[in-house]
Amino acid sequence: MQLRACRGHADCVTARPDSGPARDATARVLVRAAGEAVQAVGGFAGGVYLRSGTTGLLLLAVLTGLPGPLYRPWWRMHVNRPFPVAEAYRSGRSVHLPDAESAMRRFPQLMAGLPFPFGSLYEPVGAGPERFGVLFVLRPATPGTGVGSAEGKRLQAVADGLAAELAELEAAGEPVSWCGDPVLVPAPGRAHGAREALDRLPQAVVSVDRGGRIRHANAAAGRLGLGGPELRGRVLWEAVPWLGRPAYEDHFRAVFMSGDPVRFAALRGRQASDEWVSVDLYPTDDGVTVVIGTAEQPASAPEPAVRPGAGLGTAADRAAPALYRPVALAIALTEAVTARQVSAVVTQELLPAFGGRQLAIYLLSERHLYLAWETGFPQGFLDRFDGVGLDVPLPGVETLTTGRPMFFESMERLAAAYPGIPLDAHVGARAFLPLIASGRPVGSCILGFDAPRGFSPEERTVLTALAGLIAQALERAQRYDSETALARGLQSALLPHRLPVRENVVTVGRYLPGTVGMDVGGDWYDVIEAGAGLLALVIGDVQGHGVAAAATMGQLRSAVRAFALSGNAPQEVMAGTNRLLIDLDPGQFASCCYVALDPDSGSALAVRAGHPQPLLRHPGGRTEVLDLPGGVVLGVDADAVYPVAQLQLEEGAVFALYTDGLVEKPGTDFDAGVDRLRVALAAARPSPLAETADRLVAEAGGSVERPDDIALLLAARTAANGAASG
Repeated sequence: MQLRACRGHADCVTARPDSGPARDATARVLVRAAGEAVQAVGGFAGGVYLRSGTTGLLLLAVLTGLPGPLYRPWWRMHVNRPFPVAEAYRSGRSVHLPDAESAMRRFPQLMAGLPFPFGSLYEPVGAGPERFGVLFVLRPATPGTGVGSAEGKRLQAVADGLAAELAELEAAGEPVSWCGDPVLVPAPGRAHGAREALDRLPQAVVSVDRGGRIRHANAAAGRLGLGGPELRGRVLWEAVPWLGRPAYEDHFRAVFMSGDPVRFAALRGRQASDEWVSVDLYPTDDGVTVVIGTAEQPASAPEPAVRPGAGLGTAADRAAPALYRPVALAIALTEAVTARQVSAVVTQELLPAFGGRQLAIYLLSERHLYLAWETGFPQGFLDRFDGVGLDVPLPGVETLTTGRPMFFESMERLAAAYPGIPLDAHVGARAFLPLIASGRPVGSCILGFDAPRGFSPEERTVLTALAGLIAQALERAQRYDSETALARGLQSALLPHRLPVRENVVTVGRYLPGTVGMDVGGDWYDVIEAGAGLLALVIGDVQGHGVAAAATMGQLRSAVRAFALSGNAPQEVMAGTNRLLIDLDPGQFASCCYVALDPDSGSALAVRAGHPQPLLRHPGGRTEVLDLPGGVVLGVDADAVYPVAQLQLEEGAVFALYTDGLVEKPGTDFDAGVDRLRVALAAARPSPLAETADRLVAEAGGSVERPDDIALLLAARTAANGAASG
């Protein structure tokens, strides 16, 4: 196999499988690392995903131990998708899945496409801050035993070695990104005997290696019309096209990955009247033995009619909607909560399944269709259709008003059906799908294809069903958007818009909601003039999200203010708020920290109810995580007691209260997040305090996905001139 430069990107390489051994330096180290990784953890297959010239897209660069065409749907991987390869790349952490059960719990979309018992390990490949890709190994499942630490270390050592080599190649000017198809590396095979005995069997017996290439075919294979010695070295599905139909792909994937025998009935030929045969697949250490015998037509034929030319590795097959794609789409849609997320899922899952290149989604509002999402169309082309009424004779309108999907196998047919309609291309095909949820119109979906194509009855049925799923997801997203807007408005109204101004102390508060797609939480902060010259600093976090959490937050904030203004001691404020929350019984609990500060002396009394420990930056810059005693969260135990701790804030000291959204990140240790905040506070200038607050929330505020909201309250003791010193 030889590698050549890809014209699409000057900094990547692609495989050309029709010439001599690999000469490219990048490919050689990838191939070697894949083999070492498989051997290190006892796998049967493995490979390397490498970054590409497209931001956020990983491409399969090397695959060993599996037939490449069978796994074409997984050759491309977006880093934001819920798959283990993507998570390993995003997080920079190992992902170990010992069996199908653990994989199903964490990555249901992976198991929707590969529902077989196998184990898998994924190791990010990176050098310092730079990440090149992911090394992975597939191996037999080990239910109940997990992945040993020694195995994990061996795989990590291979990944570290690969990262070092790639970094050296990059420094030398060699390409370390990928485009095009992967390098397919055959697994080493072993000689098999008893071939004379096989030739005497009446069934056709074909030995296939782990790359899908035929090693031997007995005499009966020739009698069945499968060919003879000329089969040797050819890919099974190219030599025997009828075995490569989409209906049979899962059977072959199962035997290559699960290690269990598989039997199915197959139609030999291209017509429904052709002969039916039984196909038995027996896994071996280094491949699969295929046994084909005669059989009667099954009562329920798996594929009564076959598209001409359909087979693994052909263009027709690559465009065929594999079963896993609709299942993966359905699972992914359950995780999408905004209209934009739903549209992105459709782009990533539906278009590849049917070989589409263009997608447009219109949503219905007040009897007009408005463009909500588009990809693949010429820039600005769809603007002319944005906001069209339901009385306009357009296919995107009529598919919704009639509830009937419309399929045009060529642009000529579309133009003939709608004379004068603007077209974005003269060659291609289009499908218009109504988006209807529970009988209610939601919008319409347009799928575009670069070349003319037919739509089989099965494809039309699947697309129509998927349109219903998309409509339900979009309707749910619209409800979510409305509820989120209400919760954000409620929370914004309840948070303090101005903090009290007092001599000898400066206070600054910050609040950040979760990112788009995340529910609004119940975080809050407050500063209360509590009487007797005291200033109460309050921060809290209601468990849960949405309108209910925001409403509970408002009730708690009001309760704390009422108890504080009544002159209660800190422990009484906390105990009274706790009992009130239990009496309200909203089905939620909350954490809280309350500090009564004397601005003149700097002395303070603090109580905690299950809330993260505050930070204290001393005037010289030393910053510590305080160790205050605390009671249980609010709303659990009516008799809970909240011990009081005494603090002293010197002039120039900065006191920090925060909620867990500021320090907690998925997959990372909570204490490590607190320590990061401590270091950041120590490094920040204490004055002006507003700049310090902005710096502390800047990193969290820039996160693409922030699953929780953030509240931060800073209080600084000032010198006589009103500025914090130190």
